[in-house]
Amino acid sequence: MNYRLKNWVNWVLYDELVKGELNAPKHLLGIHDYGDGQVITAYKPHSKKVSITSVTGKSPVEMEQLGDGFYGAFFDKKKYKGNKYRFQTEYHDGTTVTSADCYAFDSLITDYDVYLFAEGKNYDIYEKLGAHPMTIDGVKGTYFAVWAPNARRVSVVGDFNMWDGALNPMQIHPASGIYELFIPDVMPGAVYKFQILTRDGEILYKADPYGNQAQMRPDNANVVADLSKYKWTDAKWVEERDKTGRVDRMKKPMSIYEVHLGSWKKEHEDSDFGFYNYRDMAKMLGDYVVDMGYTHIEVMGIAEYPFDGSWGYQVTNYYAPTSRYGSPTDFMYFVDYMHSLGIGVILDWVPAHFPRDAHGLGRFDGMPLYEHSDPRRGEHPDWGTYIFDYGRKEVSNFLTSNALFWVEKFHVDALRVDAVASMLYLDYGKQSGQWLPNKDGGNENYDAIELLQNINTVMEERNPGAYLIAEESTAWAGVTAPASLKGLGFLFKWNMGWMNDFLEYMKLDPYFRSFNHNRLTFSLTYAYSENYVLVISHDEVVHLKCSMLNKMPGLEFDKFANLRAAYGFMFGHPGKKLLFMGQEFAQLREWSEARSLDWFLLDQPLHSKMQNYVKALNHMYTKYDSLFYNDNEVMGFEWIKCDDAEEGIVAFIRRGKTAKEQLLFVCNFVPVERTNHLVGAPCLCKYEEILNSDAEEFGGRGTSNGIVKAVPQPCDRMPYAISLNIPPLSVMVFKYDYVDKK
Repeated sequence: MNYRLKNWVNWVLYDELVKGELNAPKHLLGIHDYGDGQVITAYKPHSKKVSITSVTGKSPVEMEQLGDGFYGAFFDKKKYKGNKYRFQTEYHDGTTVTSADCYAFDSLITDYDVYLFAEGKNYDIYEKLGAHPMTIDGVKGTYFAVWAPNARRVSVVGDFNMWDGALNPMQIHPASGIYELFIPDVMPGAVYKFQILTRDGEILYKADPYGNQAQMRPDNANVVADLSKYKWTDAKWVEERDKTGRVDRMKKPMSIYEVHLGSWKKEHEDSDFGFYNYRDMAKMLGDYVVDMGYTHIEVMGIAEYPFDGSWGYQVTNYYAPTSRYGSPTDFMYFVDYMHSLGIGVILDWVPAHFPRDAHGLGRFDGMPLYEHSDPRRGEHPDWGTYIFDYGRKEVSNFLTSNALFWVEKFHVDALRVDAVASMLYLDYGKQSGQWLPNKDGGNENYDAIELLQNINTVMEERNPGAYLIAEESTAWAGVTAPASLKGLGFLFKWNMGWMNDFLEYMKLDPYFRSFNHNRLTFSLTYAYSENYVLVISHDEVVHLKCSMLNKMPGLEFDKFANLRAAYGFMFGHPGKKLLFMGQEFAQLREWSEARSLDWFLLDQPLHSKMQNYVKALNHMYTKYDSLFYNDNEVMGFEWIKCDDAEEGIVAFIRRGKTAKEQLLFVCNFVPVERTNHLVGAPCLCKYEEILNSDAEEFGGRGTSNGIVKAVPQPCDRMPYAISLNIPPLSVMVFKYDYVDKK
């Protein structure tokens, strides 16, 4: 053995390398200055011979074998610069592989990256951590980086190195806990994981927390993906979106179609893998949504998840669109196509918890890392999931960057944040002894509050037109107040209170509705406390809650009439709108992620006419700014009739930007027809009926009022009255231009 090589080698590091414990392989492997000369070492287990050549492949120099699979070469002069050499590795089966030395490339993690990450403010960290195909000094390959501060050693393993952790151990960056390695010749499509040796000597195989693509379940490794390949065409959309400020956004219409991509339509019903591709789905779904008059779609969670039955709310890969429907660039096309049609894209996002799957984030490096270390803070006992450690800066950085990632890399327009209440309350879903109070003895999660405020603030700064929507089921004050005013900073909040009260009211036999009239009207007492979205979501049509149609009382005809009345009232009530897929044509069965919607129901007149009705509601909603412009202003809504519980009729006014085309709603929630019935009117003018849920085209009996003229007769606290024929279980909408003739 060359004595200079022998003297140069740190044999303690060699022993760690052979044992699979070396976390700084660049201290031993690669190219190193040695006096006036150079030492190059390589570790090639299972090899027969290794030689060093120039990049042109000329003048190979056979390396000396210093140990089992460990090779070295000494040069009197500095023959090679940087990574300007190649290894020729000959194996016992006669194959020879030529490759660049992965330990000859400089670190891509800077001290500034590390500083910002430790502060929780490296919002572009997803550009460094994860797997990134790139070319360095003419060498094509993939750069890998992962945060695993408690690991003893981390290796990249995959289909390019026989899943052998000995071949590509990663280099730890000092003091950061980040491991990194550029591996030449690893190209997009390569499958990989991180092999982690824990402090206890356990070997873990973990998916990449920042990986951009995953295998199709049940496989769970990552796939190297190149997100730069897609060429966007929505620059004008994004530019116009980011010109729309917070106040202007609230004054625009928003009718959302909530959709689960895997079950809206399936290509093959009898297959667990029979999904349409994102690209195919974009055309079918986009054209349908436009025809139906929706302004937005909300896509239920698509960040990669292993279990179909979780619907995307048990995430293992936060930076990877699920491979069930195609590649990341396929999903980019999906968003791009929606924008080309003028449809906004809202994505469900789940920062409240994550599952315990072995390949996921839990105990990532052998110890609690992404989850809080105290089970009273770090686990949901009822859900069987982990809770993020929101107070750890690197974890808050992971989540903040992830929110930005979906907006900046995939151009989604908004994130609907799932289960916000479970983040805000330390005792959410927990019994006495299962939770830990905050420093002041309360149940507020200060770390989660700070995280949500920061995400909303940074999102608005970096992407002014993008926004977040909170699914928050309690009376927490200031959910949609700006973070600068000590609110959480969300732009909208789901109105769960309205949804629960209203659905309970609609499920009642009409006889009993009179005793529960407050369920219908109470929401207006708090309608302006937050910026609300009225929702009838997927959660309301699963787990034996019945479909929307089957919630309604009565026989078939009355069920449809009740449902039309419900939707009509919803579209008249202040707040943006959301309906779950299938509700627009009165799906009979509860929703299941395992099958398509029952599109065959459209062959039946009542179902197809219900679809026509929702379509008419959407187009009316987007046409008349009375229904959205003043959603958050008291002047936008006024009761005409709301206190006659026995009669079961309510009436109200919606006002828009001007005095023209204001709308008057008359809703009848009992199966009793009223003829020549007087309803209060705000001014002495003509009232034109623009929608009647009892129209034959919507499945009703055909009652119509046409144009009616107000008379100077006080009624319902109004100075004037109109005489109407009011069908049972119906909603009528009248257009008028306000005229002040006192």
